[in-house]
Amino acid sequence: MRTEFEFTLPKGYVGNDGTLHRHGTMRLATARDEIEPLRDRTIDGPDDPYLTILVLARVITQLGSLPEIGIDEVEGLFAADLAFLQDLYGIINFGDQADVEALQASVLPDEPEVVDTPTATEADGSDETGDAELSGDAANTDDAPLGAIADDKPARPRRARVEEVVSSARE
Repeated sequence: MRTEFEFTLPKGYVGNDGTLHRHGTMRLATARDEIEPLRDRTIDGPDDPYLTILVLARVITQLGSLPEIGIDEVEGLFAADLAFLQDLYGIINFGDQADVEALQASVLPDEPEVVDTPTATEADGSDETGDAELSGDAANTDDAPLGAIADDKPARPRRARVEEVVSSARE
């Protein structure tokens, strides 16, 4: 049984030194991970939104090159990253662990395909362009001319906002 899951944040955590940390590891939660934060005096109860911050700070075991992950780091995450980690937590602890890859793929951008489009000098038969040609693995789509990136893949649905999960009251 897997107890730790690697992830890549959609945006990434920016550390105090300006370093971007995107790759991390989350472990399965224990009963203590969910009970201990409820004892925190700042928590008003099981529906307190801050509870998520405390629980995630306990189960994220690694994030980039940070020596440790605490409440301050989780509070400093971008909203998209917090939403992703909430989804990941739910999947690995309460859902089908096979869905982890699908969740990860849904938040990472697709690598754009480079489409072979002739330049003006190639179209008129001239060979001297003065620029290096992009070909094969050396092609960098970040520098590709406008219109050279194929966008024929439909956009995947994205989470529009952080949604609070309301638990039913236990009596």
